[in-house]
Amino acid sequence: MRRTLLALALALTLGEVSAARLEAWVTSAELPPLTVDTSVEVLDRHGDLLRAYTVDDGRWRLAVTADQVDPGFTRMLIAYEDKRFHRHRGVDPIAMTRAVAQALWHGRVVSGGSTLTMQVARLLEDGPTGRWDGKLRQIRVALALERRLSKEDILTLYLNRAPYGGNLEGIRAATRAYFGKDPRRLTPAEAALVVALPQSPETRRPDRFPTNAQAARARVLARMEAAGVISGETLVTARRDPVPTRRIPLPNLAPHLADRALAEAPGLAAHSLTLDGDLQTRLEALAARAAADHGAKLSIALMVADHRSGEVLASVGSAGYRADTRQGFVDMTRALRSPGSTLKPLVYGIAFDDGLAHPETLIEDRPTRFGSYAPENFDGAYRGTIKVRDALTQSLNIPVVALTQAIGPARLMAHLRRAGVRAQLPGQAPAGLAVALGGIGVTLEDLTALYASFADDGRAVALSHRIGAPRSVGAKVLSPEAAWQVGHILSDMPAPPNAPRNRLAYKTGTSYGHRDTWAIGFDGAHVVSVWMGRADGTPVPGAFGADLAAPILFEAFARLKPTLDRLAPPPPATLLLSHAALPEQLRHFQPRDAVFAVHNRPELAFPPNGAVVATQGAALVARVDQGLPPFTWLANGTPVLVGSMSRQAVLPLAAPGHVTLSVIDATGQAARAQIELQ
Repeated sequence: MRRTLLALALALTLGEVSAARLEAWVTSAELPPLTVDTSVEVLDRHGDLLRAYTVDDGRWRLAVTADQVDPGFTRMLIAYEDKRFHRHRGVDPIAMTRAVAQALWHGRVVSGGSTLTMQVARLLEDGPTGRWDGKLRQIRVALALERRLSKEDILTLYLNRAPYGGNLEGIRAATRAYFGKDPRRLTPAEAALVVALPQSPETRRPDRFPTNAQAARARVLARMEAAGVISGETLVTARRDPVPTRRIPLPNLAPHLADRALAEAPGLAAHSLTLDGDLQTRLEALAARAAADHGAKLSIALMVADHRSGEVLASVGSAGYRADTRQGFVDMTRALRSPGSTLKPLVYGIAFDDGLAHPETLIEDRPTRFGSYAPENFDGAYRGTIKVRDALTQSLNIPVVALTQAIGPARLMAHLRRAGVRAQLPGQAPAGLAVALGGIGVTLEDLTALYASFADDGRAVALSHRIGAPRSVGAKVLSPEAAWQVGHILSDMPAPPNAPRNRLAYKTGTSYGHRDTWAIGFDGAHVVSVWMGRADGTPVPGAFGADLAAPILFEAFARLKPTLDRLAPPPPATLLLSHAALPEQLRHFQPRDAVFAVHNRPELAFPPNGAVVATQGAALVARVDQGLPPFTWLANGTPVLVGSMSRQAVLPLAAPGHVTLSVIDATGQAARAQIELQ
């Protein structure tokens, strides 16, 4: 084999082998596959990397072309590894003769003779470097590669396959891992290190052997100064630069949406999404902090979209993409959850369109029975006669159920579908009045689209997360006038404590049992949605959308932009009238087929007559059924709570002893019980 290699080297140098024989030997070579399997990448709207996936063998190999690499690095690489790269045809006769002479003298391969093309041949076949048969194979493949590929193609193969330690292959994976950036702009020190690493990638890894890495870099820099590639001043400065001592993780932004994009189009090498990487980073940090403030099981999801284009700008599926007590791998932007009160604005918008109500219409908030259904307000209190706009801002249940009955639950479902909301009813039962209060399953993504329609003149907005997705004219969900009225009312919602009073149009919601909390808002350009709860659906005691999710909504808008975009002015046909100026039929809404509940005399639900209650020094919690609020509570004939609108009361009765407990409702009817406190 030595004689064969020596003869080949001499032939290549002295031209003793006929061109025909050499050509036949080269052209008969079987080449390895020339395509390089590279990591699938997910990019943001600016082309920046959001997330990448390892190739099948677990290596990071980020695709790169020669024109995407710093020219200074390329000059260093060629000067150090193969200075006659652009002149030879795959094998450098001068370098090969030197290498063969040294090998014959020492009895083994001592120094390089390998051109960059030969190194590419070895990398493509993952072959040996020091054996004669391996070297001969590399020569043959290198000569064949030069006949089929351009010099730029060969250089590109090297840039994508060179090893850099661990599971890093290719210059782009290396510069990302060691410098946190793509190789388009490298300092001389960085370029020299990346030139040095492939010669011995494991023993020179800067994250494990920084001393070796620094010494190897110094040798490259010295050679480059001697060759005139860099100046002496640059050499001195580059030597002072510290080598990196740790690997920087590749970006893992929007992991849930990245997984979804990959599943949608598994054949694509790169997925260009509409997300803004900087905004995504800020909101993921916000989500992690918000969840950390509320225990180990709470999860969170956020979404930001431009309602003018439908483009999703940020999507946070959980507080962290990991298997933990929060079930962070579950994408909560797409999980079916109860929307609580967040569907109420749509009910009011339909009622405005149907001529059933106007924001200034009066509506009753009193105990009301709709057939067998008797809803209550969340706080158990009732406000009597109230304006429709106030009923919406206070998120009262009785008025919205009355409007839903007049509209019809089936029509409400139809409007949801028109807005792109893929709502699911529990079981096989048809939609009922409870849909208006959250008795349905929806996703955060779909609710974002619904609120985008409120902001976009009542037209359905199809959300998209891929660059270049076509946008069609959305179906009509509400008239522009009704959509504006809804947005105008929601912009009067009081801001959470310490949040800016910026007239953000928003709505909160809390599902039954405190399992889901919501806050969704929009301005003239963007819609932002927040969900907080537990991924497993268990309750979060005491959680309310206004307390938990609304502050995060306002923070998300603050991280999106410094000031809000103004909401659009009212359309010309909007009916802007006071209550007194309304047409007669719009002045006062009366529920169809609803019956105001007959208020029987109040009944003490707790504590019952004769009960012995162990308060252990705490206040007594009492509850009244029936009757009409407000309620007055008395102990032994002395008022202890006056004007309570709630059916549940906390009474300052901690001392032990016998008590005659009485409650009087608004009509003067009373109930009483003899109890003993211990």
